[in-house]
Amino acid sequence: MNVTPDQLLTGPPPGSSEAELIDWITGLENLKCRAEALQAEAAVRLEEATRTRHVEAGVPARRVGDGVASQIALARRVSPAKGAKLLGLAKILIGEMPHTFALMKAGLFSQWQATILARETACLSLEDRRFIDHELCARTPDGGAPKVVTMGLRQLENAAKKLAITLDQESVVARAANAEKDRRVSLRPAPDTMTWLGALLPVKDGVAVFAALDQAAKAAQAAGDQRTRGQVMTDTLVDRVTGREAGVKPKIEVKIVMTADSLVNNADQPAMVEGYGPVPAAWARESLHDSEVFVRRLLTDPAGQLIAMESRARKAPDGLAEFITTRDGGICRTNGCDAPIRNVDHIERHTDGGKTSADNLQGLCERCNQAKEAIGWQARPGPDGSVVTITPTGHTYLSPPPETWAQEPLPLSPAELRLRNVLLDHTLAA
Repeated sequence: MNVTPDQLLTGPPPGSSEAELIDWITGLENLKCRAEALQAEAAVRLEEATRTRHVEAGVPARRVGDGVASQIALARRVSPAKGAKLLGLAKILIGEMPHTFALMKAGLFSQWQATILARETACLSLEDRRFIDHELCARTPDGGAPKVVTMGLRQLENAAKKLAITLDQESVVARAANAEKDRRVSLRPAPDTMTWLGALLPVKDGVAVFAALDQAAKAAQAAGDQRTRGQVMTDTLVDRVTGREAGVKPKIEVKIVMTADSLVNNADQPAMVEGYGPVPAAWARESLHDSEVFVRRLLTDPAGQLIAMESRARKAPDGLAEFITTRDGGICRTNGCDAPIRNVDHIERHTDGGKTSADNLQGLCERCNQAKEAIGWQARPGPDGSVVTITPTGHTYLSPPPETWAQEPLPLSPAELRLRNVLLDHTLAA
């Protein structure tokens, strides 16, 4: 199928055959890979231009280049941490892995495939990394695509690992030992008021934890427990970590933001659990009866806003800082950033006359707070509680205001709903 990128983006014409539709899907996939390569190229050039400007402006050496990753993140609508990874990958591909980058520019290799190769060669010398890049991604003598293009992601990872171990086993072993420093626990929302609790552990610890939970499940089922294996393992994990299994009842605080009507009058306005997100009001009311969890309820005014607070001090006092963290849902206010709040920051700088008030404060993660201090960044409170951020290139980004909890309008009656559907059908037909 010989069509231009502009034609590809218009979509397949009506009446396209199945074979033609597959060609369109393939062409668009190739276009995506090429676009990712060009984004990487632009990112590297942006950093070079920014570093030059910073040096000419006399910025301290340790701050030269600050804020570039955050600008990339805003432009690509991802978190600043992801922006930093994308910039790092771009520099590696262009400076150290030319064959991998060439495959991307040809539309044959995706950004994620390139990430796998960069990750698995990170502990090697530049010479060894370039050897693997050539071995796996160089074109065949007749100009054809290398076999790596047809590999699955696991196959690609294993091929890179084998070569890395062959070239420098000592570095691979040292990297594995050093990885234990990155062990951590994470929590992210799941549907239906559930959460995903994860842990990055050394192999021996992860296997031991899973084996202990599996053993508990087998013992429970042998004793006639009607719960499923997964349910027993989950309940056992919670019991042992929280101390409930030993009869200990630690004080665990959960913040729930809800309207007074939802709390007292059984209204159905959703509540907000800090660190999770919206939950049904009925679930929030039921949680109040959990004798092992302390629930801090923060009620809103009739307009759905938490009551504002203000301080004359430069640093937000603890009460105001906690208020801001709760108002912003515990998540960094920067567009695309899902990191937890670590700093309560003045939107308009205190040195520029910004007040230490709820209207001029926002919750930011550590990375976004540091990026905002780089040369050329500006911010100001926007309309209705939003935040306007202006980057050094002059691009403007509007961070939406925190979620409000004003009462939802009454649902439409059956007659009103039928009338609306008739009008919608008429509009579509026209």
